[in-house]
Amino acid sequence: MGHFQRMCGEKCYLSPPDDSDSERIKTWDNDLEVLLGASMDGVSTPASALHRTPGQAAKLLDHMMMIVDLETDTPIGWCALFYQIPANRHALLGIIIGDKSYWGRGYGEEAVRLILDYGFNVLNLNSVELGVYAFNRRAIRCYEKVGFRRIGVLRQARIVAGGAYDTILMDILASEFGESSVSGIIKQ
Repeated sequence: MGHFQRMCGEKCYLSPPDDSDSERIKTWDNDLEVLLGASMDGVSTPASALHRTPGQAAKLLDHMMMIVDLETDTPIGWCALFYQIPANRHALLGIIIGDKSYWGRGYGEEAVRLILDYGFNVLNLNSVELGVYAFNRRAIRCYEKVGFRRIGVLRQARIVAGGAYDTILMDILASEFGESSVSGIIKQ
């Protein structure tokens, strides 16, 4: 089937997942280095829903997209807006750059901007929230560059390798988000 450029940046684009992505996601979900910094329980991620029943998966994966390298058309991760509360126009953000050769190269930042653009300007969300472990400094810098603000701390909420780490809660409002590529499409 292949990937489609739903939201496109300079380095990557976001595409709905296709059947061929399941094995790649399983590989990322089983890479402890990738998973420990990303999932709220250290075991599962929204992408794990691909391995659930179709009804369960559909609820979680409504707005999950693969992050695809624009130059090579290679999926390098995924991002999602999940657990949405439509009445409040609120969602949680999840993201994994599963291909570690892309870490620290700006792909995560661009993917977060793209999924926020989609969330605020297509889904009409008002706020997006996330939780990030205090030891994941690279992710914290990325979220702050995009415009997320720290709104709280869950103290010692993550216990791993004998250490207790805080979870930093962050959010961004639609009014705080920068320029939209979606509005450029509408103006054409």
